[in-house]
Amino acid sequence: MSNWRVIVVAIVQNEQGKYLICKKPANRGVFAGQWGLPGGGIEPGESMLEALRREVREETGLEITEIRPLFFKDGQHAKLFPDGSSREIYMIFLVFACQAQSHEVHLGEEFESYAWVDGEDIRSYDLNEQTRDTFLKMGIGE
Repeated sequence: MSNWRVIVVAIVQNEQGKYLICKKPANRGVFAGQWGLPGGGIEPGESMLEALRREVREETGLEITEIRPLFFKDGQHAKLFPDGSSREIYMIFLVFACQAQSHEVHLGEEFESYAWVDGEDIRSYDLNEQTRDTFLKMGIGE
């Protein structure tokens, strides 16, 4: 299977216990136009934690602490590219809980907006299927 990636996913909380969710542009990425969690592929030579810190920093500008692994899951998903093409990719998701060191989010090109959300308000957002499933596995947004 040549089209596969190991993806690190960050469930980032702030000091008030709110969760960071970010919205993908309609023309880019997996789950285009929907709300999800920061994260991305592990690059050659990186550890899981190095990749997690890099992805969160690149996508949100945040530094994270108190990182702990939660669970893993997988799935086959279509990734949409800016040129309009798409490709099916088998993804292995490594999900981590972590704490944001600040509230100062500076989005990279991966996302168009963000929100800090209470657990009970999470289902009012159009979450992608993997993010919804992740929060449900944690007992959030039921």
